[in-house]
Amino acid sequence: VNHPLHSQFQKELPSITTTTTIQINNMLFRRASSTLAPKVFKAANAGRFAPAASTTVGNRSFMNFFSSSIKADFPEDISEDQVRKLFYVWNDALATLDPKQVADRYSSDPILLPTVSDEPRTDYAGLEDYFTNFLQLKPQGEIIDGKIKIGPGWCKDAGIYEFTMGASGDKVKARYSYVYVYEDGEWKIAHHHSSVMPEASKGQTISEPEAKELFHLWNDALATLDPDTVAKRYAKNGVLLPTVSDTPRTDYDGIHDYFTNFLKMKPQGEIVESYTMTGENWCKDVGIYDFTMGATGDQVRARYSFVYVFEDGEWKIAHHHSSKMPEAPAGKTITDEECRSLFYLWNDALATLDPDQVAKRYSKNGVLLPTVSDEARSDYDGIHSYFVDFLAKKPQGEILESYVTTGEDWCKDVGIYDFTMGATGDQVRARYSFVYVFEDGEWKIAHHHSSKMPEAPAGKTITDEECRSLFYLWNDALAT
Repeated sequence: VNHPLHSQFQKELPSITTTTTIQINNMLFRRASSTLAPKVFKAANAGRFAPAASTTVGNRSFMNFFSSSIKADFPEDISEDQVRKLFYVWNDALATLDPKQVADRYSSDPILLPTVSDEPRTDYAGLEDYFTNFLQLKPQGEIIDGKIKIGPGWCKDAGIYEFTMGASGDKVKARYSYVYVYEDGEWKIAHHHSSVMPEASKGQTISEPEAKELFHLWNDALATLDPDTVAKRYAKNGVLLPTVSDTPRTDYDGIHDYFTNFLKMKPQGEIVESYTMTGENWCKDVGIYDFTMGATGDQVRARYSFVYVFEDGEWKIAHHHSSKMPEAPAGKTITDEECRSLFYLWNDALATLDPDQVAKRYSKNGVLLPTVSDEARSDYDGIHSYFVDFLAKKPQGEILESYVTTGEDWCKDVGIYDFTMGATGDQVRARYSFVYVFEDGEWKIAHHHSSKMPEAPAGKTITDEECRSLFYLWNDALAT
Protein backbone atom coordinates (compact mmCIF):
# COMPACT_ATOMS: atom_id res chain seq x y z
CA VAL A 1 0.00 0.00 0.00
CA ASN A 2 2.96 2.31 0.57
CA HIS A 3 4.08 1.90 -3.06
CA PRO A 4 4.13 5.42 -4.65
CA LEU A 5 1.74 4.29 -7.41
CA HIS A 6 -0.91 3.02 -4.99
CA SER A 7 -2.56 6.44 -4.54
CA GLN A 8 -2.80 6.77 -8.31
CA PHE A 9 -4.68 3.47 -8.54
CA GLN A 10 -7.07 4.57 -5.78
CA LYS A 11 -8.01 7.64 -7.84
CA GLU A 12 -8.56 5.53 -10.95
CA LEU A 13 -10.48 2.81 -9.07
CA PRO A 14 -12.54 4.49 -6.32
CA SER A 15 -14.41 1.29 -5.34
CA ILE A 16 -11.56 -1.06 -4.41
CA THR A 17 -12.59 -4.01 -2.25
CA THR A 18 -10.37 -5.59 0.37
CA THR A 19 -9.73 -8.53 -1.96
CA THR A 20 -8.80 -6.20 -4.80
CA THR A 21 -6.42 -4.28 -2.51
CA ILE A 22 -4.69 -7.52 -1.60
CA GLN A 23 -4.42 -8.35 -5.30
CA ILE A 24 -2.89 -4.93 -6.02
CA ASN A 25 -0.32 -5.58 -3.30
CA ASN A 26 0.49 -8.94 -4.87
CA MET A 27 0.88 -7.32 -8.29
CA LEU A 28 3.06 -4.55 -6.85
CA PHE A 29 5.18 -7.18 -5.17
CA ARG A 30 5.70 -9.01 -8.45
CA ARG A 31 6.28 -5.75 -10.33
CA ALA A 32 8.79 -4.50 -7.81
CA SER A 33 10.66 -7.81 -7.93
CA SER A 34 11.44 -7.09 -11.58
CA THR A 35 13.37 -3.96 -10.66
CA LEU A 36 14.98 -4.95 -7.36
CA ALA A 37 17.56 -7.64 -6.76
CA PRO A 38 15.44 -10.70 -5.89
CA LYS A 39 17.43 -11.66 -2.80
CA VAL A 40 17.14 -8.21 -1.23
CA PHE A 41 13.46 -7.76 -2.08
CA LYS A 42 12.37 -11.25 -1.01
CA ALA A 43 14.23 -10.94 2.31
CA ALA A 44 12.52 -7.62 3.05
CA ASN A 45 9.04 -8.73 2.03
CA ALA A 46 8.93 -12.46 2.84
CA GLY A 47 5.48 -13.47 3.98
CA ARG A 48 3.92 -10.01 3.67
CA PHE A 49 1.40 -10.87 0.98
CA ALA A 50 -0.84 -13.91 0.71
CA PRO A 51 -2.20 -15.10 -2.64
CA ALA A 52 -5.53 -13.52 -3.47
CA ALA A 53 -8.43 -14.67 -5.60
CA SER A 54 -8.57 -13.26 -9.11
CA THR A 55 -10.64 -10.06 -9.42
CA THR A 56 -11.79 -8.62 -12.72
CA VAL A 57 -11.09 -4.90 -13.03
CA GLY A 58 -12.51 -2.88 -15.88
CA ASN A 59 -10.08 0.04 -15.90
CA ARG A 60 -7.73 -0.55 -18.85
CA SER A 61 -4.89 1.73 -17.69
CA PHE A 62 -4.68 -0.32 -14.49
CA MET A 63 -4.65 -3.65 -16.34
CA ASN A 64 -2.20 -2.48 -19.00
CA PHE A 65 0.29 -1.59 -16.30
CA PHE A 66 0.33 -5.14 -14.97
CA SER A 67 0.07 -7.00 -18.30
CA SER A 68 3.13 -5.26 -19.77
CA SER A 69 6.39 -7.14 -20.07
CA ILE A 70 9.17 -6.92 -17.49
CA LYS A 71 10.94 -3.57 -17.79
CA ALA A 72 14.07 -1.90 -16.43
CA ASP A 73 12.62 1.48 -15.41
CA PHE A 74 15.87 3.04 -14.25
CA PRO A 75 16.84 6.61 -15.16
CA GLU A 76 19.26 7.36 -17.94
CA ASP A 77 21.64 8.69 -15.32
CA ILE A 78 22.10 5.21 -13.87
CA SER A 79 24.09 4.21 -10.76
CA GLU A 80 26.37 1.21 -10.36
CA ASP A 81 23.85 -0.41 -8.02
CA GLN A 82 21.13 -0.02 -10.65
CA VAL A 83 23.42 -1.45 -13.36
CA ARG A 84 23.86 -4.59 -11.26
CA LYS A 85 20.06 -4.81 -10.83
CA LEU A 86 19.67 -4.92 -14.62
CA PHE A 87 20.97 -8.49 -14.47
CA TYR A 88 18.16 -9.45 -12.10
CA VAL A 89 15.58 -7.90 -14.41
CA TRP A 90 16.88 -10.28 -17.10
CA ASN A 91 16.97 -13.13 -14.56
CA ASP A 92 13.32 -12.48 -13.64
CA ALA A 93 12.49 -12.70 -17.34
CA LEU A 94 14.14 -16.16 -17.36
CA ALA A 95 11.91 -17.13 -14.43
CA THR A 96 8.79 -16.56 -16.54
CA LEU A 97 9.98 -19.43 -18.84
CA ASP A 98 8.67 -17.28 -21.71
CA PRO A 99 11.30 -16.83 -24.48
CA LYS A 100 9.53 -13.67 -25.70
CA GLN A 101 9.87 -12.01 -22.28
CA VAL A 102 13.61 -12.76 -22.33
CA ALA A 103 14.09 -11.63 -25.94
CA ASP A 104 12.31 -8.36 -25.07
CA ARG A 105 15.15 -7.55 -22.67
CA TYR A 106 17.53 -7.11 -25.62
CA SER A 107 17.92 -3.95 -27.73
CA SER A 108 16.71 -3.45 -31.28
CA ASP A 109 20.22 -4.24 -32.60
CA PRO A 110 21.39 -7.01 -30.24
CA ILE A 111 24.10 -9.59 -30.25
CA LEU A 112 24.11 -12.67 -28.02
CA LEU A 113 27.06 -15.06 -27.94
CA PRO A 114 25.56 -17.89 -25.84
CA THR A 115 27.35 -20.29 -23.52
CA VAL A 116 26.06 -23.45 -25.20
CA SER A 117 25.57 -22.51 -28.85
CA ASP A 118 28.14 -21.73 -31.54
CA GLU A 119 25.67 -19.52 -33.41
CA PRO A 120 25.66 -15.75 -32.72
CA ARG A 121 22.10 -14.47 -32.24
CA THR A 122 21.76 -11.02 -33.83
CA ASP A 123 18.00 -10.46 -34.06
CA TYR A 124 14.80 -11.04 -32.14
CA ALA A 125 13.97 -14.33 -33.88
CA GLY A 126 17.41 -15.74 -33.13
CA LEU A 127 17.17 -14.72 -29.49
CA GLU A 128 13.72 -16.26 -29.11
CA ASP A 129 14.90 -19.49 -30.75
CA TYR A 130 17.85 -19.82 -28.37
CA PHE A 131 15.83 -19.16 -25.24
CA THR A 132 13.04 -21.51 -26.34
CA ASN A 133 15.52 -24.36 -25.77
CA PHE A 134 17.53 -22.86 -22.90
CA LEU A 135 14.44 -22.15 -20.77
CA GLN A 136 13.55 -25.84 -20.76
CA LEU A 137 16.36 -26.17 -18.20
CA LYS A 138 14.53 -23.67 -15.91
CA PRO A 139 17.67 -21.61 -15.29
CA GLN A 140 18.13 -19.06 -12.50
CA GLY A 141 21.33 -17.09 -12.18
CA GLU A 142 23.35 -15.32 -9.50
CA ILE A 143 26.29 -12.97 -9.96
CA ILE A 144 29.33 -14.12 -8.02
CA ASP A 145 31.77 -11.38 -9.04
CA GLY A 146 31.50 -8.51 -11.49
CA LYS A 147 32.92 -5.14 -12.54
CA ILE A 148 30.77 -2.23 -13.70
CA LYS A 149 31.55 0.72 -15.94
CA ILE A 150 29.15 3.55 -16.91
CA GLY A 151 29.23 5.95 -19.87
CA PRO A 152 26.79 8.37 -21.56
CA GLY A 153 23.80 6.27 -22.65
CA TRP A 154 25.58 2.97 -21.99
CA CYS A 155 26.90 0.82 -19.17
CA LYS A 156 28.79 -2.45 -18.86
CA ASP A 157 28.73 -5.28 -16.32
CA ALA A 158 31.26 -8.12 -16.70
CA GLY A 159 32.26 -10.92 -14.38
CA ILE A 160 31.30 -14.43 -13.28
CA TYR A 161 27.82 -15.82 -12.67
CA GLU A 162 26.42 -19.19 -11.67
CA PHE A 163 23.21 -20.80 -12.87
CA THR A 164 21.10 -23.42 -11.13
CA MET A 165 19.08 -25.49 -13.59
CA GLY A 166 15.72 -26.14 -11.96
CA ALA A 167 14.94 -29.00 -14.34
CA SER A 168 17.94 -31.07 -13.28
CA GLY A 169 19.49 -29.40 -10.20
CA ASP A 170 22.77 -28.92 -12.08
CA LYS A 171 24.90 -25.85 -11.36
CA VAL A 172 26.89 -24.15 -14.12
CA LYS A 173 29.47 -21.39 -13.62
CA ALA A 174 30.39 -19.10 -16.54
CA ARG A 175 31.92 -15.73 -17.45
CA TYR A 176 29.61 -12.95 -18.64
CA SER A 177 29.75 -9.56 -20.34
CA TYR A 178 26.69 -7.32 -20.63
CA VAL A 179 26.70 -4.00 -22.46
CA TYR A 180 23.45 -2.09 -21.88
CA VAL A 181 22.15 0.88 -23.89
CA TYR A 182 19.41 3.35 -23.02
CA GLU A 183 16.76 2.81 -25.72
CA ASP A 184 13.17 4.02 -25.88
CA GLY A 185 13.18 5.11 -22.27
CA GLU A 186 14.65 1.98 -20.69
CA TRP A 187 17.87 0.04 -20.45
CA LYS A 188 18.25 -2.87 -22.87
CA ILE A 189 20.99 -5.46 -23.52
CA ALA A 190 22.93 -4.56 -26.66
CA HIS A 191 25.71 -7.11 -26.17
CA HIS A 192 25.70 -10.32 -24.13
CA HIS A 193 28.64 -12.72 -24.21
CA SER A 194 28.61 -15.83 -22.00
CA SER A 195 31.37 -18.45 -21.96
CA VAL A 196 32.40 -21.49 -19.95
CA MET A 197 35.15 -21.17 -17.37
CA PRO A 198 38.33 -22.01 -19.33
CA GLU A 199 40.10 -23.67 -16.40
CA ALA A 200 37.06 -25.72 -15.41
CA SER A 201 36.34 -29.21 -16.76
CA LYS A 202 35.62 -29.06 -20.46
CA GLY A 203 32.71 -31.45 -20.23
CA GLN A 204 30.10 -33.06 -18.04
CA THR A 205 31.32 -36.14 -16.20
CA ILE A 206 29.41 -39.07 -14.77
CA SER A 207 30.36 -41.91 -12.46
CA GLU A 208 30.07 -45.55 -13.52
CA PRO A 209 27.17 -46.27 -11.10
CA GLU A 210 25.37 -43.19 -12.46
CA ALA A 211 25.96 -44.41 -16.02
CA LYS A 212 24.35 -47.76 -15.13
CA GLU A 213 21.33 -45.92 -13.70
CA LEU A 214 20.61 -44.21 -17.05
CA PHE A 215 19.13 -47.50 -18.27
CA HIS A 216 16.36 -47.15 -15.69
CA LEU A 217 15.33 -43.76 -17.09
CA TRP A 218 14.76 -45.48 -20.43
CA ASN A 219 13.05 -48.47 -18.81
CA ASP A 220 10.73 -46.14 -16.87
CA ALA A 221 9.86 -44.50 -20.18
CA LEU A 222 8.93 -47.94 -21.55
CA ALA A 223 6.60 -48.41 -18.57
CA THR A 224 4.54 -45.37 -19.65
CA LEU A 225 3.63 -47.26 -22.90
CA ASP A 226 3.98 -43.86 -24.64
CA PRO A 227 6.27 -44.02 -27.72
CA ASP A 228 6.78 -40.25 -27.57
CA THR A 229 8.18 -40.47 -24.03
CA VAL A 230 10.57 -43.25 -25.07
CA ALA A 231 11.70 -41.51 -28.28
CA LYS A 232 12.55 -38.38 -26.26
CA ARG A 233 15.17 -40.38 -24.33
CA TYR A 234 17.27 -40.47 -27.55
CA ALA A 235 19.65 -37.72 -28.66
CA LYS A 236 18.96 -35.46 -31.64
CA ASN A 237 21.23 -37.62 -33.82
CA GLY A 238 20.51 -40.86 -31.98
CA VAL A 239 20.67 -44.23 -33.76
CA LEU A 240 18.65 -47.30 -32.75
CA LEU A 241 19.43 -50.78 -34.09
CA PRO A 242 16.49 -52.73 -32.66
CA THR A 243 16.31 -56.37 -31.63
CA VAL A 244 13.36 -57.27 -33.83
CA SER A 245 13.61 -54.94 -36.83
CA ASP A 246 16.10 -54.87 -39.72
CA THR A 247 15.61 -51.11 -40.21
CA PRO A 248 18.08 -48.75 -38.46
CA ARG A 249 16.16 -45.90 -36.82
CA THR A 250 18.13 -42.66 -37.21
CA ASP A 251 15.63 -39.92 -36.35
CA TYR A 252 12.77 -39.18 -33.97
CA ASP A 253 10.05 -40.40 -36.36
CA GLY A 254 11.77 -43.73 -36.99
CA ILE A 255 12.42 -44.37 -33.30
CA HIS A 256 8.83 -43.35 -32.42
CA ASP A 257 7.48 -45.73 -35.09
CA TYR A 258 9.46 -48.68 -33.71
CA PHE A 259 8.25 -48.18 -30.16
CA THR A 260 4.64 -47.73 -31.28
CA ASN A 261 4.67 -51.47 -32.07
CA PHE A 262 7.16 -52.70 -29.47
CA LEU A 263 5.27 -51.12 -26.54
CA LYS A 264 2.17 -53.23 -27.36
CA MET A 265 4.11 -56.09 -25.73
CA LYS A 266 4.35 -54.06 -22.45
CA PRO A 267 8.11 -54.70 -22.06
CA GLN A 268 10.08 -54.18 -18.87
CA GLY A 269 13.80 -54.78 -18.74
CA GLU A 270 16.41 -55.77 -16.19
CA ILE A 271 20.17 -55.64 -16.64
CA VAL A 272 21.86 -59.02 -16.08
CA GLU A 273 25.46 -57.97 -16.89
CA SER A 274 26.81 -54.45 -17.34
CA TYR A 275 30.17 -53.00 -18.39
CA THR A 276 30.54 -49.21 -18.34
CA MET A 277 33.06 -46.65 -19.50
CA THR A 278 32.83 -42.88 -18.92
CA GLY A 279 34.36 -39.71 -20.35
CA GLU A 280 33.59 -36.01 -20.67
CA ASN A 281 30.06 -35.54 -22.03
CA TRP A 282 29.70 -39.24 -22.84
CA CYS A 283 29.48 -42.67 -21.29
CA LYS A 284 28.93 -46.22 -22.48
CA ASP A 285 27.07 -49.16 -20.95
CA VAL A 286 27.15 -52.56 -22.69
CA GLY A 287 26.04 -55.97 -21.53
CA ILE A 288 23.08 -58.33 -21.36
CA TYR A 289 19.48 -57.55 -20.37
CA ASP A 290 16.33 -59.57 -19.87
CA PHE A 291 12.87 -58.37 -20.89
CA THR A 292 9.54 -59.57 -19.54
CA MET A 293 6.67 -58.93 -21.93
CA GLY A 294 3.68 -58.01 -19.79
CA ALA A 295 1.23 -58.70 -22.61
CA THR A 296 2.22 -62.37 -22.92
CA GLY A 297 4.48 -63.22 -19.96
CA ASP A 298 7.29 -64.14 -22.36
CA GLN A 299 10.89 -63.49 -21.33
CA VAL A 300 13.56 -62.49 -23.83
CA ARG A 301 17.31 -62.15 -23.25
CA ALA A 302 19.44 -59.94 -25.52
CA ARG A 303 22.77 -58.12 -25.74
CA TYR A 304 22.78 -54.32 -25.57
CA SER A 305 25.04 -51.33 -26.20
CA PHE A 306 24.07 -47.86 -24.99
CA VAL A 307 26.23 -44.82 -25.71
CA TYR A 308 24.97 -41.73 -23.90
CA VAL A 309 25.87 -38.08 -24.56
CA PHE A 310 25.24 -34.99 -22.45
CA GLU A 311 22.88 -32.88 -24.56
CA ASP A 312 20.79 -29.86 -23.60
CA GLY A 313 21.52 -30.35 -19.93
CA GLU A 314 20.69 -34.07 -19.65
CA TRP A 315 22.00 -37.48 -20.63
CA LYS A 316 20.49 -38.85 -23.84
CA ILE A 317 20.94 -42.09 -25.83
CA ALA A 318 23.13 -41.42 -28.88
CA HIS A 319 23.55 -45.09 -29.82
CA HIS A 320 21.45 -48.12 -28.90
CA HIS A 321 22.19 -51.53 -30.38
CA SER A 322 20.14 -54.51 -29.21
CA SER A 323 20.61 -58.02 -30.61
CA LYS A 324 19.46 -61.57 -29.93
CA MET A 325 21.73 -63.93 -28.03
CA PRO A 326 23.59 -65.68 -30.89
CA GLU A 327 23.69 -69.07 -29.17
CA ALA A 328 20.02 -69.00 -28.17
CA PRO A 329 17.26 -70.36 -30.42
CA ALA A 330 16.63 -67.96 -33.27
CA GLY A 331 12.86 -67.98 -32.86
CA LYS A 332 9.85 -68.84 -30.70
CA THR A 333 9.35 -72.55 -30.11
CA ILE A 334 6.21 -74.49 -29.20
CA THR A 335 5.47 -78.07 -28.12
CA ASP A 336 3.29 -80.45 -30.13
CA GLU A 337 0.55 -80.31 -27.50
CA GLU A 338 0.62 -76.51 -27.39
CA CYS A 339 0.37 -76.40 -31.19
CA ARG A 340 -2.61 -78.76 -31.14
CA SER A 341 -4.37 -76.59 -28.52
CA LEU A 342 -4.22 -73.56 -30.83
CA PHE A 343 -7.21 -75.04 -32.67
CA TYR A 344 -9.35 -74.41 -29.59
CA LEU A 345 -8.48 -70.71 -29.54
CA TRP A 346 -9.99 -70.56 -33.03
CA ASN A 347 -12.93 -72.77 -31.99
CA ASP A 348 -13.63 -70.51 -28.98
CA ALA A 349 -13.66 -67.55 -31.37
CA LEU A 350 -16.32 -69.39 -33.43
CA ALA A 351 -18.40 -69.77 -30.27
CA THR A 352 -18.61 -65.97 -29.90
CA LEU A 353 -20.52 -65.85 -33.25
CA ASP A 354 -18.52 -62.65 -33.93
CA PRO A 355 -16.79 -62.74 -37.36
CA ASP A 356 -14.36 -60.05 -36.22
CA GLN A 357 -13.13 -62.24 -33.34
CA VAL A 358 -12.58 -65.16 -35.73
CA ALA A 359 -10.85 -63.07 -38.41
CA LYS A 360 -8.44 -61.73 -35.79
CA ARG A 361 -7.15 -65.27 -35.20
CA TYR A 362 -5.54 -65.11 -38.68
CA SER A 363 -2.14 -63.51 -39.34
CA LYS A 364 -1.59 -60.33 -41.35
CA ASN A 365 -0.92 -62.36 -44.50
CA GLY A 366 -3.16 -65.29 -43.61
CA VAL A 367 -4.88 -67.41 -46.31
CA LEU A 368 -8.14 -69.32 -45.83
CA LEU A 369 -9.33 -72.00 -48.29
CA PRO A 370 -12.81 -72.74 -46.85
CA THR A 371 -14.78 -75.97 -46.91
CA VAL A 372 -17.89 -74.55 -48.58
CA SER A 373 -16.59 -71.71 -50.75
CA ASP A 374 -14.55 -71.80 -53.96
CA GLU A 375 -13.07 -68.37 -53.20
CA ALA A 376 -9.64 -68.13 -51.55
CA ARG A 377 -9.68 -65.57 -48.71
CA SER A 378 -6.32 -63.79 -48.43
CA ASP A 379 -7.01 -60.70 -46.32
CA TYR A 380 -8.96 -59.61 -43.25
CA ASP A 381 -12.02 -58.43 -45.19
CA GLY A 382 -12.30 -61.64 -47.16
CA ILE A 383 -11.92 -63.86 -44.09
CA HIS A 384 -14.40 -61.69 -42.16
CA SER A 385 -16.92 -61.95 -45.01
CA TYR A 386 -16.75 -65.76 -45.06
CA PHE A 387 -17.41 -66.12 -41.35
CA VAL A 388 -20.39 -63.72 -41.44
CA ASP A 389 -22.28 -66.48 -43.29
CA PHE A 390 -20.61 -69.53 -41.73
CA LEU A 391 -21.28 -68.41 -38.14
CA ALA A 392 -25.04 -68.30 -38.87
CA LYS A 393 -24.83 -72.11 -38.59
CA LYS A 394 -23.41 -71.84 -35.02
CA PRO A 395 -20.54 -74.28 -35.70
CA GLN A 396 -18.43 -75.97 -33.04
CA GLY A 397 -15.55 -78.27 -33.92
CA GLU A 398 -13.67 -81.22 -32.46
CA ILE A 399 -10.40 -82.73 -33.64
CA LEU A 400 -10.56 -86.45 -34.41
CA GLU A 401 -7.04 -86.95 -35.78
CA SER A 402 -4.08 -84.58 -35.53
CA TYR A 403 -0.52 -84.62 -36.91
CA VAL A 404 1.78 -81.84 -35.66
CA THR A 405 5.14 -80.49 -36.85
CA THR A 406 6.90 -77.62 -35.03
CA GLY A 407 9.76 -75.22 -35.79
CA GLU A 408 11.05 -71.82 -34.72
CA ASP A 409 8.27 -69.24 -34.97
CA TRP A 410 5.94 -71.70 -36.74
CA CYS A 411 4.06 -74.94 -36.33
CA LYS A 412 1.68 -77.08 -38.38
CA ASP A 413 -1.36 -79.13 -37.40
CA VAL A 414 -3.15 -81.25 -40.01
CA GLY A 415 -5.83 -83.91 -39.64
CA ILE A 416 -9.57 -84.50 -39.48
CA TYR A 417 -12.22 -82.60 -37.53
CA ASP A 418 -15.97 -82.86 -36.99
CA PHE A 419 -18.32 -79.88 -36.78
CA THR A 420 -21.72 -79.79 -35.13
CA MET A 421 -23.94 -77.06 -36.51
CA GLY A 422 -25.89 -75.70 -33.55
CA ALA A 423 -28.48 -74.04 -35.77
CA THR A 424 -29.58 -77.34 -37.38
CA GLY A 425 -27.95 -80.19 -35.44
CA ASP A 426 -26.16 -81.36 -38.58
CA GLN A 427 -22.70 -82.90 -38.26
CA VAL A 428 -19.99 -82.40 -40.90
CA ARG A 429 -16.61 -84.14 -41.09
CA ALA A 430 -13.72 -82.55 -43.00
CA ARG A 431 -9.96 -82.56 -43.45
CA TYR A 432 -7.95 -79.58 -42.16
CA SER A 433 -4.51 -77.99 -42.41
CA PHE A 434 -3.46 -75.20 -40.05
CA VAL A 435 -0.07 -73.49 -40.31
CA TYR A 436 0.55 -71.10 -37.39
CA VAL A 437 3.20 -68.36 -37.14
CA PHE A 438 4.37 -66.35 -34.13
CA GLU A 439 3.39 -62.76 -34.93
CA ASP A 440 3.25 -59.65 -32.68
CA GLY A 441 3.76 -61.77 -29.58
CA GLU A 442 1.14 -64.46 -30.23
CA TRP A 443 0.41 -67.47 -32.44
CA LYS A 444 -1.75 -66.68 -35.48
CA ILE A 445 -3.17 -68.77 -38.38
CA ALA A 446 -1.07 -68.13 -41.51
CA HIS A 447 -2.69 -70.91 -43.58
CA HIS A 448 -6.01 -72.71 -43.14
CA HIS A 449 -7.24 -75.24 -45.69
CA SER A 450 -10.46 -77.14 -45.01
CA SER A 451 -11.98 -79.70 -47.42
CA LYS A 452 -14.76 -82.30 -47.52
CA MET A 453 -13.91 -85.96 -47.01
CA PRO A 454 -13.36 -87.25 -50.61
CA GLU A 455 -14.70 -90.78 -49.98
CA ALA A 456 -17.83 -89.62 -48.21
CA PRO A 457 -21.10 -89.65 -50.16
CA ALA A 458 -21.35 -86.65 -52.41
CA GLY A 459 -24.76 -85.75 -50.96
CA LYS A 460 -27.32 -86.61 -48.31
CA THR A 461 -28.86 -90.10 -48.82
CA ILE A 462 -32.28 -91.40 -47.83
CA THR A 463 -33.97 -94.83 -47.85
CA ASP A 464 -37.10 -95.67 -49.85
CA GLU A 465 -39.17 -95.85 -46.72
CA GLU A 466 -37.87 -92.50 -45.43
CA CYS A 467 -38.66 -90.92 -48.77
CA ARG A 468 -42.22 -92.34 -48.72
CA SER A 469 -42.79 -90.97 -45.21
CA LEU A 470 -42.06 -87.41 -46.35
CA PHE A 471 -45.63 -87.36 -47.75
CA TYR A 472 -46.97 -87.50 -44.24
CA LEU A 473 -44.99 -84.41 -43.21
CA TRP A 474 -46.83 -82.56 -45.97
CA ASN A 475 -50.15 -84.18 -45.02
CA ASP A 476 -49.70 -83.18 -41.39
CA ALA A 477 -49.12 -79.64 -42.56
CA LEU A 478 -52.51 -79.77 -44.35
CA ALA A 479 -54.15 -80.87 -41.13
CA THR A 480 -52.98 -77.67 -39.42
